[in-house]
Amino acid sequence: MNPPSRVLALDLGKKRIGLAISDGLGITAQGLPTLQRRNKRVDLAALAALIRERAVTQILMGNPLHMSGTAGRQSEWAREFADALEKHTGIPVKMWDERLTTVEASRVLRQSGIGIEKRAAAVDQLSAVILLQSYLDSAQSQTGDRP
Repeated sequence: MNPPSRVLALDLGKKRIGLAISDGLGITAQGLPTLQRRNKRVDLAALAALIRERAVTQILMGNPLHMSGTAGRQSEWAREFADALEKHTGIPVKMWDERLTTVEASRVLRQSGIGIEKRAAAVDQLSAVILLQSYLDSAQSQTGDRP
């Protein structure tokens, strides 16, 4: 019997990192508390601890591409962080197109009637959930299997 395979999704920002994790079957995404950024060393250590605690086997990093699909400075910055995280943890990091996840998360939260203060805190987490769920759905539809 194989142990559960969990995917951790990161919505990387300058001040916060939105987090979401898959269930053990790779079907659904659940939000985790948002990580307040400090510095790269502290952030990597906090993520490594979470990865060990949750038995994560794969990391999914949002790739902030331009609407045209081309990579810009933000995408390069995310890739650099992903490379550092992979080196620090030994867990593979996959980049995943995150275009419009923040827009979709903001729309959902606005429609829910949540106040602006709470909305700002929740948007990073919901963005990570949307990112991860799109990846899980894509993996399921392409192969019929889980990631």
